[in-house]
Amino acid sequence: MSSPRVSITIVGAGIVGIATAALLSEAGHTVTVIDRTGIAEETSRGNAAALAFSDIMPLASPKILLKAPKWLLDPLGPLSIRPSYLPKLAQWLWQFCRASLPSRFEASVTTQSDLMRLAEKEMMALVDRAGMAARVRHDGSLELYESEAQFQASANGWKRRADAGIAFEHVRGQRLEELQPGLSPRFVAGTFVPGWKTVSEPQAFAKALWAHAERNGAVFEKAQVVALESNGAKTSLRLADGSLRESDKIVICGGAWSTRLLRTFTSLHIPLETERGYNTTLPQGAFDVKRQLIFGSHGFVITPLETGVRVGGAVEFAGLDLPPNYARSKAMLDKAANFLPGLKTGGGTEWMGFRPSLPDTLPVIGALPEHPSVLLGFGNGHLGLTQSVAMGKLITDLVDGRAPGIDITACRPDRF
Repeated sequence: MSSPRVSITIVGAGIVGIATAALLSEAGHTVTVIDRTGIAEETSRGNAAALAFSDIMPLASPKILLKAPKWLLDPLGPLSIRPSYLPKLAQWLWQFCRASLPSRFEASVTTQSDLMRLAEKEMMALVDRAGMAARVRHDGSLELYESEAQFQASANGWKRRADAGIAFEHVRGQRLEELQPGLSPRFVAGTFVPGWKTVSEPQAFAKALWAHAERNGAVFEKAQVVALESNGAKTSLRLADGSLRESDKIVICGGAWSTRLLRTFTSLHIPLETERGYNTTLPQGAFDVKRQLIFGSHGFVITPLETGVRVGGAVEFAGLDLPPNYARSKAMLDKAANFLPGLKTGGGTEWMGFRPSLPDTLPVIGALPEHPSVLLGFGNGHLGLTQSVAMGKLITDLVDGRAPGIDITACRPDRF
């Protein structure tokens, strides 16, 4: 028995909103996506292109608590906090520390593992249905270690992945050189994950997925949503021009901007913050990168794209309003040149994006308790592309009145 057809407005045309539109339109619903810029014009435009289905270890962890103080001493290191932003971040940091406690961490790993299994299944199925298989690379990833101590420190994380059924191979010597020729000899070992995937170019991938949603009837409206309003019986969206948009369901997929829209509409507190990520995309021919290279101790990756080579990552907490600090992009590029001797670092394009981050590293999925027609789907941090179709599937389950495919209790909006 099919579910009743309903009208749905999705706020946000990033990859999570696009994937949600694709699945809801496939299910036969009337779908409108509203965004103030365009399709994948913000954070989803310049991400690291990873489908990181094996990345089941939450950022909030005992390991990070040990590393963070050292990282914070380096303003251009893997993790930084703008001093002027620290007072605003204090409560979030407290909740992050609580989420890093062993008992909370174990629960997060369980939920993240379930979410990643669903993400891989649903993403690859949708890629096939949308005719997008050529936009996915199956080259795996290579994580690199500069010392035996670094390599040994990774052992527990790899054991957890092995327990979750994730395949990997620790490599050295000739095998390491085969997987990525031209590496600096400073790297003593690596871990190859064959199931890791990347997309050929993130924005092009997102636009192709949107084209699939359009073929199933989804429509896009360029407009700025300034408020949610309720008259008791119906919830509406107020646009910047003063007009209202009504639908049976509203889905908030606004990424790092989501709670700005919610804060005058609900008493529910969702501690959403912004992991700013920086990168530089170098022209084609900058280096023959065979697969995504992960420099975990430095907090960045190098990704081969159809448009060039992207060097980026790291985390900066500075909110949505402070100007970018592109010295972070330059610092990663300098390191990349040391790690890949011969990398041509000229002619690159710098970029900064806002990753929506919650202190327990899990997204928000579910309805607002006091407004059940409003569904929330955001907060995936650096895993937005990876988990986008899983988010869409879970929201579609909720819209259609089905039990979600996995237990999403740990992702409920009122958990904080």
